[in-house]
Amino acid sequence: MVEGQSATPRVPMKREPYSHLRALGPQGLPEEFRFNGSEYRLVQTFKHDFFAASGLYQGSTGQAVLKMGRCVSFLGLPTRWIGQWLIAREVRFYSQVQDLSGVPRLLGQINELAFAHEFVPGHNLNRHEPVNDEFFPSLTQLLDTLHARGIAYVDLEKRENIIVGDDAKPYLIDFQISWQWPWRIGQGGWLARWLFQRLANADRYHLGKHIRRCRPDQMLPGELEKSRRVGPLIRLHRMLFRPLTLLRRRILGHVERAREAARQEASSESK
Repeated sequence: MVEGQSATPRVPMKREPYSHLRALGPQGLPEEFRFNGSEYRLVQTFKHDFFAASGLYQGSTGQAVLKMGRCVSFLGLPTRWIGQWLIAREVRFYSQVQDLSGVPRLLGQINELAFAHEFVPGHNLNRHEPVNDEFFPSLTQLLDTLHARGIAYVDLEKRENIIVGDDAKPYLIDFQISWQWPWRIGQGGWLARWLFQRLANADRYHLGKHIRRCRPDQMLPGELEKSRRVGPLIRLHRMLFRPLTLLRRRILGHVERAREAARQEASSESK
């Protein structure tokens, strides 16, 4: 049991290959954590990548998602500050949109490396899922509201960030790389307006792509054609990061195979 308003990784496994590529190193999410008088126990790990780990917890007051930022060094370089920075900025984004029905309720920041939000029962949007008539208009309204507040979501390309709730409504999760011009620098500069517009356009492009795949009947011919036009920022992103994404997938596949082999070896030794 992790006491107080804290969350610390659990005891590492005997063998954990390539653990430096995971946010919590050879450790996993804590089996339990306590926050505001409620106890939560790990049910399922959703994701554990280089920058963060997240999982589903069952508590005495309901289910919650715990997200923890990177806390281990990489190749001898300190990276804990990255985890702290990413967690702090994501909590800030969640705090700004708590009045929106399409965003999970923020439970609070556990410590400098972790925060929790409510779990939204549902599933990730499937590639060609025929959602109901209100789904995409509601998601469009949610995205427009974020843009009106000067927030670009940025990560709408990933369908796993779009939740189809059990109530059939859309929800957005994971604001880790969302963008807002720092208020300390000022809001009126041309650079801020230009960059925000490019990111907002990318949001709308990815939204249109999801609508075209799932509910093309809700788009006019001109909108269908527009949804296929890739903007210069997205082209640049693909040119720069597509090779890295493919390399990352290969590495992660190799890591998972190595981890599975290590687990099987440890299991055989214990028999």
